[in-house]
Amino acid sequence: MAEIDDRLAAAAFHRLVEHLRMRTDVQNVDLMGVAGFCRNCLADWLSEASEGALPKDQAREAVYGMPQAEWKARHQTEASPEQLARMDASVALNERLRAERASGGG
Repeated sequence: MAEIDDRLAAAAFHRLVEHLRMRTDVQNVDLMGVAGFCRNCLADWLSEASEGALPKDQAREAVYGMPQAEWKARHQTEASPEQLARMDASVALNERLRAERASGGG
């Protein structure tokens, strides 16, 4: 598998964050249902990568471009039962794929 240069990875990360900030019409529950991650996941990974230097709330503000509570008040809509079901199935798939990878099967 080809490695990604850190400089290129950082540039792509910044572009992804800007894209997610622009696409406020796309709900986190839909991102989770389709891709298995959302803005919160991205922010949590950022916080984890900082090894505690960047708390989760600050990482989420960096990803959202504003405090998460403000973003939710402005842009988040009520999730439908179908959206929640897709998200639950996607989270379960993530867990299964991680387990397979950990056991050497993926």
